[in-house]
Amino acid sequence: MARLKALLLHPDPEVRKVLRRKLSQAAFIQVLGEAVSAFEALELLDAVPYGAFFLGVELEGEVSGIELAQMLSGRKARPALVFIADSEAKAYAAFELGATDYLLWPPAEGRLDSTLARLKEFKARFREIPEPSDWKGSPSGEETLDETVRLNLEDEEQDTFLNALKSAWDQNKTRSPEIEKLAVSLDGKTMLIPYNQIIFVEAFEDYSYVHTAGQKFLTSYRLKNLEERLMPHRFFRVHRKYLVNLEMVTEIASLPGSNFMLRTAGRTRIELPIGRRRIAKLKQLLGF
Repeated sequence: MARLKALLLHPDPEVRKVLRRKLSQAAFIQVLGEAVSAFEALELLDAVPYGAFFLGVELEGEVSGIELAQMLSGRKARPALVFIADSEAKAYAAFELGATDYLLWPPAEGRLDSTLARLKEFKARFREIPEPSDWKGSPSGEETLDETVRLNLEDEEQDTFLNALKSAWDQNKTRSPEIEKLAVSLDGKTMLIPYNQIIFVEAFEDYSYVHTAGQKFLTSYRLKNLEERLMPHRFFRVHRKYLVNLEMVTEIASLPGSNFMLRTAGRTRIELPIGRRRIAKLKQLLGF
């Protein structure tokens, strides 16, 4: 029977050492990795379907364990969170965010047994998701220069795209009052990215990367939620993994075979092939 994969996320190596030793006695848990910061944990979670995090309330870097729990709150297959703390100060916040347990360290005699019982109950409900097989980007968030994502569009998809483009350009300019900025977390701070600076959004499991002209930001939003939020602001889902800002279309380039390529702006670009019979409509819509 598959064991629950656990990550030890704590800045103190002695705490991790003791935890590893104690957890080795639990047959249903497999400790598979250690980390000291929230972003290390997120990178590991991109590659390994962890079922449990044993995490400190305070971590290295500017993102705390509580803030990491907030980032994971929208994840479909979120691991169980067992907080390790030296006081009860953050216990309420931890349980509000769905923590499985909150351990005062070092734990009292028999206290860890209670935690393991909760994890065993969690394991009965937890379902691992397959590891991503088509990810070609950098989960660390580091952008490569002049990266291009090329997406193929079938005839029917091209028609859908052009109809969406027309709808976006023809829509009524009046909108309900809204702050047209997207809140994302970075190094413990909340940044507000104006919608008109977002070039495209890229889905990755239950997270998404928001791409601007020079950066990309890991967020806890799911692409479906962002699609619903951004569609009234001239964004269009051109692919199951990509949501594009139609305002950021920058170029129509000729291709062999009398076809054309529509490109977006930014260091990482989206390229969409458009058939010749549709190019006149496209040029008209975009004012070329």
